[in-house]
Parts: sequence; structure tokens; C-alpha cells
Amino acid sequence: MPERILVVDDEHDIADLLEVYFRNENYDVYKFYSAREALDCIESQEIDLAILDIMLPDINGFSLCQKIREKYTYPIIMLTAKDEETDKIMGLTLGADDYVTKPFRPLELIARVKAQLRRYKKYTPVQIEKHSPSILTYEKLMLNTQTYECKLNGTPVFLTPTEFSILRILLERQGTVVTLEDLFHLVWKDEYYSKNSSTITVHVRHLREKLQDTTEKSQYIKTIWGVGYKI
Repeated sequence: MPERILVVDDEHDIADLLEVYFRNENYDVYKFYSAREALDCIESQEIDLAILDIMLPDINGFSLCQKIREKYTYPIIMLTAKDEETDKIMGLTLGADDYVTKPFRPLELIARVKAQLRRYKKYTPVQIEKHSPSILTYEKLMLNTQTYECKLNGTPVFLTPTEFSILRILLERQGTVVTLEDLFHLVWKDEYYSKNSSTITVHVRHLREKLQDTTEKSQYIKTIWGVGYKI
């Protein structure tokens, strides 16, 4: 069954072009020029990935991203005409998995979409080692790599696929520092991430908030300045 891509962009030329490219890649495409039109589709159709423009005429892309994340975990890629760090960090903080700055090359966007879908379908890209346990624990934290459940003190914690991937990597290597470069490679497997440390930083910050791990004396995820992170 073809994977289903939601495209929301008020620039008709861009939305129409993306539709053509994605259909050529054998994806089903749900295309909309406004957020309100897309909301009905989000509620009524099964979506595998969403591409959202930030500057929409009715509801902005940030708000739409937030609404999606209230119910769904599929990947979200934000499109922005502004090459500003604050916009990118805002999107990632609200639950987006990636962002692309306009103007962009359609083939690069397709490559990013394919990478996100690979991770989403597996929920985590980390290769399972031959004797890797399905239950990973540390203190009051539990991660089930078979059912993709996370619990803290027995209470379920809602994680996006990216957050789940990062936490799994850190738990599998607990006590060992995982460098930023290694995290990029294990989670995304794309070179362009290696030059953008803010992406991983925002995801880790969001993960810490969900684990109630935001104090200076972190109980779970510790920052090793200039190197990476460890549990």
C-alpha cells in the first residue's frame, strides 16, 4: 500500500510541484492550500508523513504541527521561507522532526521524506544487536523496544519516533558518552545533520521535559559539554 503524504502550503506552485514529485515516487498525496482544509483530512485519513508550510493564511504551520502532535506520532517536516534559527527551533520544540528552508531542491526533500518514513515505519532506526534486550531500564525509567512503550514511575510517556530513537540509543549505551556525531549517524543516517547541532539539542531538551529531567542535576540524560550525552 502506498505511503500517504500530507502537503499543506498556500503557495500553489510549490504544493502542486511537490504533488507531482511525490506521485512520481508512488506516494499517495493529500494536498491542501490552507490549514483548515487539512484539518478535516488529518482527522479522517491515515497519514504517514506531513509537510507543513509555516506561513499559512489561516492557521500557521506551528499551530497545525501542535494539533497533529496532540494525537499522532508520524513525522512532520516544516517548510519555511525564513532561514532563522528561532523558527527552526520553534518547529522542533513543537514536535516537528525536520525542517527545510525555501527555496529547496525537490530531490533533497524527497530524500529527507524517505529517511523519515524509514524511521517511522520501524519507529527507531537503531540496529537491534543479536542479544540486545527488548526491555531497557534505568532507575525509574523503562523502554520497551518491541511494543515501543516508555514508562516513568509506571506512567506512560508519549514520545515521538525521534525522541524514542534517541532515548533507546542512550539506554543501550548507558554509562557511555554518545557523541553528537554518533547520534546524528544512528538516528538520521544523513550527512547534512552533522553540521546542525541545534536539531539534536532541541530533541534532547524536549525529551528531558517529558522525563521531568530539567533540573541542573539531571537524573537521566546528562550533557557532556563539547562531546555529547549519556545516561
